[in-house]
Amino acid sequence: MSQPQIFRTVADMRAAVALWRGQGDKIALIPTMGALHAGHLSLVKFARENGFVRAIVTIFVNPTQFAANEDFGAYPRTFAADVDKLASIGVDGCFAPPPEEMYPPGFCTKVAPGGPALAGLEDRFRPDHFAGVAQVVAKLLNQAQADAACFGEKDFQQLAVIRRMARDLDIPTQIFGVPTMREADGLAMSSRNVYLSAEERRQAVLLSQVLQETAKAMRAGEDIPGLCAAAAQKIGAGGFALDYFEARHAESLAPVAALADGPIRLLVAARLGRTRLIDNLAV
Repeated sequence: MSQPQIFRTVADMRAAVALWRGQGDKIALIPTMGALHAGHLSLVKFARENGFVRAIVTIFVNPTQFAANEDFGAYPRTFAADVDKLASIGVDGCFAPPPEEMYPPGFCTKVAPGGPALAGLEDRFRPDHFAGVAQVVAKLLNQAQADAACFGEKDFQQLAVIRRMARDLDIPTQIFGVPTMREADGLAMSSRNVYLSAEERRQAVLLSQVLQETAKAMRAGEDIPGLCAAAAQKIGAGGFALDYFEARHAESLAPVAALADGPIRLLVAARLGRTRLIDNLAV
């Protein structure tokens, strides 16, 4: 089991990328904030299965995507365990920069995403979040200059924002969305699941159950607004504080009212105790 190369600077990562590219290897980037789980590792597997010989996983808890009242300080940081997991699947490199490498003194450039970043979903509750995401992902894509980058579909609005940004800024890295990995009972894997108490963990599966039930009913032709209202009621009755349960166009994230408006994606966000969970499902 060989340890991945640990890159602390952009220059070191770019040197490795240049060497691999000189050998004719295709390179995939997997941006993460650490606290790795099987969902993250599935992104590496996806890259390998799609012909990308080399994989670089980034681990950086990005401060610019957290609001003052969010969990930046408490976000799980498990670097040693993360590196062991990367070693177990043969990841080639891990870019784990200190904050000053990403945001050196005098850094002042912003990225202001529109379109899917202003869809009225996550942005209603985290208004500065996608500006921070777009900023750090634009930097990572430029820093690594990999052939492709892989992102999980669990953060579906984020994926749409990144795809739009890469197109708009002519970033040549190919962006892949990888299906959500789930626990045996259907709960979407997330680094924040560690915050759930045992009882909350039992309750949490309700989100994926309601998504499945609602998608099935929509495919059968039942009324979309009525189904979303019923889903919201079920989630609230299950002990969650619901932020939203929405049916949206899978590409533009615009609201939809009928199957003909599709392809459709159901998206949900809700709080259970101190933990905020998100999930989504194709109809």
